[in-house]
Amino acid sequence: MKQSIFARVAQLAKANLNALLDSAEDPQKMLDQMVRDYSENIREAESAVAQTIGNLRMAEEDHARAVNEANTWGSKAIAASRKADEFRAAGNAVDADKFDALAKVAIGRQMTAESTAKAQEPNLAAQNQVVDKLKNGLGEMRGKLGELTAKRNELVNRSRVAAAQSQVHDALKALDAGDPTSAIGRYEENIRRQEATVRGQQELAASSLEARFASLEDLGEQTEVEARLAALKSIDRKAIDY
Repeated sequence: MKQSIFARVAQLAKANLNALLDSAEDPQKMLDQMVRDYSENIREAESAVAQTIGNLRMAEEDHARAVNEANTWGSKAIAASRKADEFRAAGNAVDADKFDALAKVAIGRQMTAESTAKAQEPNLAAQNQVVDKLKNGLGEMRGKLGELTAKRNELVNRSRVAAAQSQVHDALKALDAGDPTSAIGRYEENIRRQEATVRGQQELAASSLEARFASLEDLGEQTEVEARLAALKSIDRKAIDY
């Protein structure tokens, strides 16, 4: 169970976020879900590690109990042996033998407890190593969760900035499409054409007026010619009459 939990977490930690985001319809929701899944896996791992630590503490208690029993029976064996020596020194062999027998029983119990404690030590050492590894792994997982959360925040912020930039870009494009200066330019061009038409009309009117004045000048010249011709004829007639 513990291995499956750590396997899932390790697989999630090694996931390529960029590749996942490329195929995601809503990257922010996917990132949030990844953080939730990772957090849930860590909670499961914490529960498994806590259970393992609990088992270790129970094993430590059993070992301590066996050691304590060995020490207790050892103390009883010493006390019984001393008592037997006292009775034997007093010449009471019967009681001395009884307490020697009790000392032997206590020594047997002591040896049993010592054997139990000694047998527990390899398993206890192995469990301590496992717990140390699990604690280190759990610490790494928590660090990965911090990295994942920071990456999530970074990508979400970048996504928001990109969306804002896109909105600004769209607004600028709309502004260019409805640029009032282009309409003013067209209006100015129409006015220029009107002004040019007026100038053409003025030039046309001026040329017509010059033509009339020119015709008047021609008429005046012709009138003068006629007048001089009449004067010449008048002079000739007077000469003939003389």
